[in-house]
Amino acid sequence: MLLSIQDLRVAFRMGKVNGVAQRAEAVRGVSFDIAENRTVALVGESGSGKSVTAMSILNLLPDNAERSGRILWQGRDLLHTPLAELQHLRGKDIACVFQDPMTSLNPVFTVGDQLCEPLIKHMKMSARAALERAEQCLVEVGMPEPKRRLAAYPHELSGGQQQRVMIAMALACEPKLLIADEPTTALDVTIQRQILELIAEIQRKHRMSVLFISHDLGVVGEIADEVLVMRHGILREQGPVAEIFANPKDAYTQALLACRPSLDRNPARLTVIDDHIAGRPVQAQAKPKDPNAPVIIEVKALSKSFWIKTGLFGRREFKAVQNVNFQLRKGHTLGVVGESGSGKTTMGLTLLRLHEPNTGPITGQVLFDGNNLLELSDRERQPIRRRIQVVFQNPYASLNPRFTIGQTLVEPMAIHRIGADLNEREGRARALLEKVGLDGRAFGKYPHEFSGGQRQRIAIARALTLNPEVLVLDEAVSALDVSVQAQVLNLLKDLQDELGLAYVFISHDLAVVRFISDEVLVMKDGVVVEQAGAEQILAAPREAYTQRLLAAVPRGYRAAV
Repeated sequence: MLLSIQDLRVAFRMGKVNGVAQRAEAVRGVSFDIAENRTVALVGESGSGKSVTAMSILNLLPDNAERSGRILWQGRDLLHTPLAELQHLRGKDIACVFQDPMTSLNPVFTVGDQLCEPLIKHMKMSARAALERAEQCLVEVGMPEPKRRLAAYPHELSGGQQQRVMIAMALACEPKLLIADEPTTALDVTIQRQILELIAEIQRKHRMSVLFISHDLGVVGEIADEVLVMRHGILREQGPVAEIFANPKDAYTQALLACRPSLDRNPARLTVIDDHIAGRPVQAQAKPKDPNAPVIIEVKALSKSFWIKTGLFGRREFKAVQNVNFQLRKGHTLGVVGESGSGKTTMGLTLLRLHEPNTGPITGQVLFDGNNLLELSDRERQPIRRRIQVVFQNPYASLNPRFTIGQTLVEPMAIHRIGADLNEREGRARALLEKVGLDGRAFGKYPHEFSGGQRQRIAIARALTLNPEVLVLDEAVSALDVSVQAQVLNLLKDLQDELGLAYVFISHDLAVVRFISDEVLVMKDGVVVEQAGAEQILAAPREAYTQRLLAAVPRGYRAAV
């Protein structure tokens, strides 16, 4: 047995309250084995303890962590291994790939420097030999122009290329175990597919074992031999992947499989974990949309370019969005899908005039309430801005960490003079928190006191403070657990039914887009390649590019449907 974890318990010291030491238990008695040349998936929501379990193996936990039990690596207990020996294992025998490559890669060193470092340290290679091996690693992970990429800095690479660099670094010393912690969560479906296939191919080639951590059973079904399901620090179920999908025994596993949006069926509401476990029925029929609802935004021949410097004084034009046309009706949702770099986010931000003309030419029309938003002055745009709001992908970055939630919600109302006084604004802010599923206690707290899903609810509440008619949602659920994602998507549908909101919903997840959208635009290289009703475009896509996007969607969860 390569790795055996026995009765692992992890707690974090949280200081003292009234003189009594406080501890938070994150992992409670977890046991499992990883054999050679096997892929074991650890699945669960945020806070389930899966990442803490994995990081315990090499003790990559903060200083306030306390571990007990046994972690046997080829018979040696890593819980009692000196730090110097652990450092020798890290990167050589056991390597890690994390979710966000930009926070894992050093921005001031080139790709070549970072690839060579473990080779020189662990393999005792010369600088020249390390550079040759680094290039081979980039070739192995399918990096285009590998020799040129060695001299590139991380910010010069796309998200998929950065993740390939992380995998190349992890594989440089040919480890026996790869720990992959959510390595595909924020990537679009085609890049995700490439990364999954790459890990599987390298695992077969090197007979390496993989501990794959994810919240998405659809992804896990494509790569794992065995699945471990965790919740609240406890291992709820484990078994071969086929058995888990065909016959999940634990109610929590069943709920995880049920709450993922599907390309095969489209319920009115998604199942959430607690509802499924409690046996509460899910609404079967969606509220019908009015096909003749008034058009709230009409976009005609919208194009956006950026100036890119060439040489000392030169510049060239990069066409990010070209000739986009659509109508958005009141109470309807337009889904916008495409790979990273397709222009979908640029199109959404250009609608809001968050890309200004001085960054590059903007042409076309965005007609809203009889006005072309692209031609309005700043002063003319101010009253219209409150009617079109945006929710961004990352709730950790879009909320001011120095403001309480109450201040975050009250500030835009004060700027736009909504409400007669502070008391009225605070009352409205509390009512909005309740509307998005948070109680009044959230009002005085700070963003860091909330989970990712709760922060996204707060971001949606902030957008609603100004009584908008249109919300632009830019990858607003892509970084959330499937269970939290289901809650937020249900919330968006409820708000749309209640308030008549129109959504521009930008996403790379086609299953999510099918659930929430009435019409879909498919974008590639800044151009709309296909445009039709959501059911039509996903059931019978005409374009090869759309077909390729659909083919890349993880289908592991289908076995449970």
